[in-house]
Order: sequence, then structure tokens, then C-alpha cells
Amino acid sequence: MSSETEQEPLDASVATEIQPRQLIVTIFGLYARAESNWLSVASVVKLMAELDIDGPAVRSSISRLKRRDVLLSSRFDGAAGYSLSQRSLDVVNEGDTRIFDRRRATLDDGWLLVVFSVPESEREKRHSLRSALTTLGFGTAAPGVWIAPGNLERETRDTLDKRTLSAYVDIFRSEHLAYGDLRSKVRSWWNLNELSELYGDFVRRYRSVSSALDANGVTASVAFEQYVPMLTEWRRLPYLDPGLPLTLLPQGWTGVTAEALFADLNSRLSGPAREHALSVIHR
Repeated sequence: MSSETEQEPLDASVATEIQPRQLIVTIFGLYARAESNWLSVASVVKLMAELDIDGPAVRSSISRLKRRDVLLSSRFDGAAGYSLSQRSLDVVNEGDTRIFDRRRATLDDGWLLVVFSVPESEREKRHSLRSALTTLGFGTAAPGVWIAPGNLERETRDTLDKRTLSAYVDIFRSEHLAYGDLRSKVRSWWNLNELSELYGDFVRRYRSVSSALDANGVTASVAFEQYVPMLTEWRRLPYLDPGLPLTLLPQGWTGVTAEALFADLNSRLSGPAREHALSVIHR
């Protein structure tokens, strides 16, 4: 999975406004890869109808995703359908670890510093670099100096290489030796208040889902209805938060509660949701 192949900003004021195209990307990321990276138009419309999105909105969203090279149209056994573009498929595959199996950094991991210089004639590369580093969860330590936990080195190298951006970049391993309180510095490098609000919003919205599961269990169809929107909202958060060391975060950091809630819901909903989705796809 990925944060969002379109890379649009997310803040607390729009956290509840999940767009149909975001749900479609989630559905393709979850279920198309096991189906030779292809889903029929009919099955996408049926699955989205179960999320209360009507056919015209689905087709409009798919058209937008096609224009942005997220989806490609193709036919299989005479049926019209879509697949993730290779670029989107790469992003989705890269995102699986970040979303489902992220390791939180410790102080022993140190820091990763990225410095880049892009000629004015290639300003689009500068935008691409900033977008890539933001997606990786980097903060800004100073003008032109980006920082992230050291355990993101391999992911950073892979991302910059795949986007042919490495020629503009120098990467350094570092540690904070002296001067200034590192906890305060982290607050200035990342917007922890916004992150806390986003995590808190996720917990408030989905804690009741966990409680309902405890009380009543869940059918496969209800699991699908709950899981896809939940994952759509969650999958962007690990890209805003690089997994900073807990010792540098405010006491009682909301992200820990949110991560535990997501892990619980993912383990309980993903299986029956997949069972239902595949039954619709193969119907």
C-alpha cells in the first residue's frame, strides 16, 4: 500500500473527508494485486456501492485517476477494467512495510541528513525532491537541510534512486552532539501538534469500531465496510510521522495509542474484509 499515489496534503480539518478516489486506490492496493493487478469496472462499482459511493461518482473518480496515470484501462476476457500503472504499483508495494510493519526509531539509530542542490533550470526536480522527502517523513532542520531518523536510510536511498533524484542529493549519517534541547528541536522540525490531532481523530473515530467488535463480532461484509475507509485514513499517517523515537515525543504520545488501535483493527478486519471483497470480485 501507499500513503496516496496522488500525494495530497492532509490536515486535521479534512481528515474525515475521505474522497472516493482514495477509497478506489485502497481497493486496488488491497485486492487487485492478487488478481493479476486487474479489477473489472463492474466489481469496482459494486465494492464502492457498499461504501455508499454511487456509480457516477466512481466513474468520475476513475477518470481522474486515469488522467493522473494512477490507473490504466484494459480489458480481460471481454470485460472492461483497470489496473494500477507501474508507477503506482511500485509506490503501493513500497508502502506495505511503512504502513503495516513500521519499526519506530530509537536514539541509537542516529539521524539522516539530506542536502540537495538543484539548478534553476530544473526546478521541477526540486519540487519532486521536496515531495519525495516529505512523503518519507523528513522534517526541515534548516533551509536546504532535511532530517529523518537514521533507520530510514535504505528506504530513502531506494526512493531517490527510483525517482532518478540521487544525482542532486548528498546524504549524511549524524548524531546530535551538543547545544539545544533535542526534544525542542524535534518540535520545530516536525509539526507534532498536527500529528497528535490526526492520531487523536483516528482514535476517536475508530475506538467505537473496536468496541463493537468486542461486543458483537463482525460479518465479512461489515468488515469490508469498516476496513477500507479505516485503512484509507490510516495509510497516510505513517508518511507524515517517520516513527520518531518515543523519548523525544510528548509524554503519552497519541500515536502509540493510534498504532495499537490500527494493529488491532487490521488483524481483526483484514481477513473477513478480503473474503468479502474477493466474493464480490469473483461473483
